[in-house]
Amino acid sequence: MSAEIKKKDIYKIIEDENVRFIRLQFTDMLGTIKNVEIPFSQLEKALDNKIMFDGSSIEGFVRIEESDMYLYPDLDTFSVFPWTSEKGKVARFICDIYNPDGTPFEGCPRYNLKRNLKYMEDLGFTTFNIGTEPEFFLFKLDEKGDPLLELNDRGGYFDLAPTDLGENCRRDIVLELEDMGFEIEASHHEVAPGQHEIDFKYSDALKHADDIQTFKLVVKTIARKHNLHATFMPKPLFGVNGSGMHVNMSLFKDDKNMFYDEKEDMQLSGLMKQFTAGIIKHATSFTAVTNPTVNSYKRLVPGYEAPCYVAWSGLNRSPLVRVPSSRGLSTRIEARSVDPSANPYLTMAVLLAAGLDGIKNKLTPPNPIDQNIYDMDKSERIKNGVKDLPATLMDALEELEKDAVIKGALGNHLYEHFMKAKLIEWDMFRTAVHPWEREQYLTSF
Repeated sequence: MSAEIKKKDIYKIIEDENVRFIRLQFTDMLGTIKNVEIPFSQLEKALDNKIMFDGSSIEGFVRIEESDMYLYPDLDTFSVFPWTSEKGKVARFICDIYNPDGTPFEGCPRYNLKRNLKYMEDLGFTTFNIGTEPEFFLFKLDEKGDPLLELNDRGGYFDLAPTDLGENCRRDIVLELEDMGFEIEASHHEVAPGQHEIDFKYSDALKHADDIQTFKLVVKTIARKHNLHATFMPKPLFGVNGSGMHVNMSLFKDDKNMFYDEKEDMQLSGLMKQFTAGIIKHATSFTAVTNPTVNSYKRLVPGYEAPCYVAWSGLNRSPLVRVPSSRGLSTRIEARSVDPSANPYLTMAVLLAAGLDGIKNKLTPPNPIDQNIYDMDKSERIKNGVKDLPATLMDALEELEKDAVIKGALGNHLYEHFMKAKLIEWDMFRTAVHPWEREQYLTSF
């Protein structure tokens, strides 16, 4: 379909839905959604890629003396927000960022993912399919609209109302997502009180990264309408499970799933094992990207179902990489360490780069670990070749610094700005005095 026909379709939807405002959305380096809102009268200018913004004001973009950036809307991402006013709805495009000379901006996370996908295509593959399982917590709001540390339910895994008081909110989120074209596969209460999961259908990596950002926006918006605060913070509460975002991955060449081979052991292709070997090899390095906050490492500890050891298995859920039982077109691997605070565009880029490095260099994965790694002591883990994930953000940044493949997946601009921002974050955490310290030491010394 040509761009002109797409434009005609878009204008028809705008007229039918009474759209009055357009949001031009993009994502900064840290994964935060940004947007410029324009009235309908400026749409033609936007579709001609002539809307400009100040890139120096965006985290990880450019300096003030080189600040002019342009928004290029992706027509395939046009969508109307169904919850907006009937008097004049709001629609959106997701945009790529370009320099004034018409070249793609290297600091644009979405462009960076496209760059990695182009490398994948150069190696002979056509699609990197992704399916994620983002989890979130719902907290109550105070009379000022600020979030409390009070959960809105005491439900557990797969509980129903009245134990799960978030069910109505979760159902409304699902309805809004379906109105926006999402194919929802499951919706349920998670293990921890106040914790929820909504799973939507897999898609190619770029679309799925876009969908994750849209999903987060919808969850937060609809939760607020229920007088609740939705957070994708990995570990908001001590003593309960944190929130993960398991990433299911498969490589296709045209219509063929390259991870499936009915003649091989477990029906898993040699190429799939090479990809897995790449994930295992680079896991400690890409963790800084897939688990990018100080808080992320409070989740990656034993006892709360989150993986903290680098291994793979087709049977149990304690390793970082699991192979779900589905075969045929559904053959895939699942990276279980990723959390929802991660920038999805950067996350998919580094996971893809790690796996492709395994294929390019024909790496062999270690033996699968089919026993509960949490029950192993340190010597057993060493004997079985099981490495620990980084214990802190600083440890993860040090691992990232040593890995040329993952740094290459980010590109120089994003890598340098990411490291700078995260070192500042770590230093702020390191030098702050926390309540735990006062509880432990104030009266003891």
